[in-house]
Amino acid sequence: MTEGTDDRLAPVTYLFGAASGPDERAVRASVPRSSVEAAGAARTDARASDSGVPVGAAAADVAPEWNDAWGSDVEIAVADLDVERISMKALGRRPLSRRELERVLRDQGVDDDAIVRESERLVRVGLLDDEALAQTLVGTLQERKGLGRSAIAAELARRMLAPSAIEYALELIDTGDELARAREVGRKRAAQLSSLDRDTAVRRLSGYLARRGYSGSTVRSVVDQLLPARGAGTAVRFR
Repeated sequence: MTEGTDDRLAPVTYLFGAASGPDERAVRASVPRSSVEAAGAARTDARASDSGVPVGAAAADVAPEWNDAWGSDVEIAVADLDVERISMKALGRRPLSRRELERVLRDQGVDDDAIVRESERLVRVGLLDDEALAQTLVGTLQERKGLGRSAIAAELARRMLAPSAIEYALELIDTGDELARAREVGRKRAAQLSSLDRDTAVRRLSGYLARRGYSGSTVRSVVDQLLPARGAGTAVRFR
């Protein structure tokens, strides 16, 4: 350029509709696909390397091989969830002893190993407790049904409670309380026998109390108190 002439280039003005430069699609097409893939793989490897994750052949070296046992573990876990749903539904209806729950699961076709796992799980979390259930049932059978010791023992056995739990719960029954309860139960029954002669009334009241699980000594004591002798052949008067 001549002296005094501005060294800057004159601005370039593009004509409308004229190409502004190389076609971008043409440029992309001119780049080998293998080069693009290689660049992408390089970026991926770089990111993985920064994070400490093995890549390429190194990743293949550390990747664990599939173990068939894993499939069995998954199947067991899924089966246990089904068993849990069955047991929770059963326990939602009423409290169950351990053997009662095991019977429910067995009736549903659950295999023995799964039954053991589920019952042990429920014992651990406190949803199966034979001792606590036995004590609760004793209170209910005494207060609501007026049952004596032997009838309560039979009901606890019917509920398939552990023998040790039954024994412990029965030991908590107070003899004095049972006599008072038998007297209360017998008084209601004796009121219905007032039109009978004493011998008949004694026989019926004794049988009634015995069927409710009261011992022979308790029955005799209650009958003597409620149906005192007043002479042969006379109608009974209860106290």
